[in-house]
Amino acid sequence: MDLGLRDKVAVITGGSVGIGLAVAEGLAAEGVHLILAARGGERLAAETSRLAGQFGVRAVPCACDVATPDGTASLAAMAEAEFGGADILINNAGTGSNETIMEAPDEKWQAYWDLHVMAAVRLARGLVPGMRRRGGGVILHNASICATQPLWYEPIYNVTKAALMMFSKTLANELVKDNIRVNTVNPGLILTPDWIKTAKQLTADKGGDWQGYLDGVAREHAPIDRFASPEELANFFVFLCSDRASYSVGSTYFVDGGMLNTV
Repeated sequence: MDLGLRDKVAVITGGSVGIGLAVAEGLAAEGVHLILAARGGERLAAETSRLAGQFGVRAVPCACDVATPDGTASLAAMAEAEFGGADILINNAGTGSNETIMEAPDEKWQAYWDLHVMAAVRLARGLVPGMRRRGGGVILHNASICATQPLWYEPIYNVTKAALMMFSKTLANELVKDNIRVNTVNPGLILTPDWIKTAKQLTADKGGDWQGYLDGVAREHAPIDRFASPEELANFFVFLCSDRASYSVGSTYFVDGGMLNTV
């Protein structure tokens, strides 16, 4: 199916690995040019070079920290300088947490707020003017099922992802008149490198059966009894970027293998 995305320009944060990279690959396969942002410049440069060669698109690396005002400003400026703006923004950069509310310091709360919420706020301010000039656009926020169904051990992640979901809804209401569609995706269990790394650490002194550990997590939380691949999730992101999803505005979509325990 031709999704009509050829020669669009997408900015993807957290774009050098995991979900962000899978979304980049899915969009590049549709002929979308890319600006990928991440902190690790070496890996970012390697992946953008690979994507450009594999799919015949322009892929530009932007090594920056989007949790900072300078980082988001440099990313927006690069989109303007390289492509005259962007048609698609994927706010994907983020990471899990592990703490209790009673013990977590203010600094940790602020760091996650900056990464999960303020990065999206600042990038909207930086890129929406260009989308308006280009006649419209798409903004997608990668939140989490934890935004509505929290896990006990990561309260800061739960709270900041919930805030991102609400920001997405209010931004959608503000921008729909400009032909800019804003939506949220709440993934469940996605087999990212972080999950594999954590599983290996947790099983290192217990025989090293990290796959068995992940299988157990899936059986406990997801009726589908498995993790999704990043590519499975990316397929949904790519669809939402296209005009095939033209009536999808201000919504939150759960891609979770049945993990959500409500209707």
